[in-house]
Amino acid sequence: MNMRLLNILIAVLAFGGFTLRGEDMTQPQAETREQRDARMKWWREARFGMFIHWGVYSVPAGVWKGQESKHIGEWLMLDDKIPVDEYAALTKQFNPTNFSAETIVRTAKAAGMNYIVITAKHHDGFAMFHSKVDPYNIYDATPFKRDPLAELAAACRKHGMKLGFYYSQAQDWHHPGGAAAKGGHWDKAQDGSMDDYIDKIAVPQVREILTRYGDVAELWWDTPVDMTPERVAKFLPLLKLQPHLIMNNRLDKAKAYGDFSTPEQKIPETGIPGKDWEACMTINTTWGYKSFDHNFKSTKTLLQNLIDIASKGGNYLLNVGPDATGVIPEPEVERLREMGEWLKVNGEAMYGTSASPFGKLPFKGRCTQRPGKLYLHVFEWPADGRLLVPVANKVKGAYLLAGWQSGLAAASTEVKGAQRLLAGLGGTLKVESDPQGKVIILPQTAPHPIATVVVLKIQGTPEVTEAGKATPAAQVGEKASGGKAKS
Repeated sequence: MNMRLLNILIAVLAFGGFTLRGEDMTQPQAETREQRDARMKWWREARFGMFIHWGVYSVPAGVWKGQESKHIGEWLMLDDKIPVDEYAALTKQFNPTNFSAETIVRTAKAAGMNYIVITAKHHDGFAMFHSKVDPYNIYDATPFKRDPLAELAAACRKHGMKLGFYYSQAQDWHHPGGAAAKGGHWDKAQDGSMDDYIDKIAVPQVREILTRYGDVAELWWDTPVDMTPERVAKFLPLLKLQPHLIMNNRLDKAKAYGDFSTPEQKIPETGIPGKDWEACMTINTTWGYKSFDHNFKSTKTLLQNLIDIASKGGNYLLNVGPDATGVIPEPEVERLREMGEWLKVNGEAMYGTSASPFGKLPFKGRCTQRPGKLYLHVFEWPADGRLLVPVANKVKGAYLLAGWQSGLAAASTEVKGAQRLLAGLGGTLKVESDPQGKVIILPQTAPHPIATVVVLKIQGTPEVTEAGKATPAAQVGEKASGGKAKS
């Protein structure tokens, strides 16, 4: 089947309520919309996951021959055009004896995350698992002699955490024939046949990670440099090994395959209507560890990014970069812990919710929803204590999701007083009618300084008034923070 006919078949099946899993380029397998929805269900409800960029690049930590990299840590080999042998010598220094899969999974759980995606092999070609395909891996090439992926898989099973793998299928700056972006190879040791690299390294290693670590929830491809349709086709049959696998759209340049889109270091102004998507972002400015990058985003920014993404129907894959000892930097752990504290109280307004029905909001914040409930995430408390919600529906009630129980340990006397008052009232709030919708009468002080969730129970589906019908781009709120660096 030629590519033109294949594209026509894809369009016909998609129009008829089918999607392609792409298990074989010549015999694509279709699934019904219902089957796809069932496969995607856990992922759509999860909302929040942990991305882990970790590899031998954590040893130089963004510094080469005394010069600090101005780019992201995991691209150091290409950025500084480090010869293959010199970079490979770093493996002798890579002995992350402080690595604890248990600690990492517990950190993710405490943050309110529901899945983890870790780099099995990044562009430097170094496998972070015990590969039988090639000795350039953390077990055979380092003093560590352990398989972090096996340990992480076991810890995830223990704690009910879903696990996925990132694999750089095209770029590989170590193995002959692997692709290289930004001008291509710089060392003769990299020269060779890309087809041989695909056949002898990439495809066999992907088969390993899909067969040796139990259920794989998500597969994350990246930078499809020189990925022709013929090369893409070699990976597609591997999907049969994990029938429930969810994968991103970076396997091929045309993004013809994949279950979700991957905006990087940005949040689309309107989300991506009609598509599943996952925004991957960093806590500081790098993915792989850099010893001197202390530009950590605030918990406020990270938490409001999470809310923003959920309000637009997406997932948030937030990155951590363990150091050369295997430890996640404490400033990252601290921010994740604080996000988790908020989610313990307000998780109902995030997990399993749908995108906002509003094109804009008359207050600074966001909205998520589920049948019969609107969750109003208020970023700035109205000075007049009146929260306008642009819906015409009959109201069945309103209350603070946190109620009197959600106060911060360091809350002021005024805030605690408001919480006690709400406790005495059962947490209910008065609602008044307004020509533009409904007005919720709020307590004087916000119970949470970053985002307080007000729940409005309504009858039926949201009937949005004109005050809420502008384009989603006009929605009021803080824009995403992040750089433009590629992972």
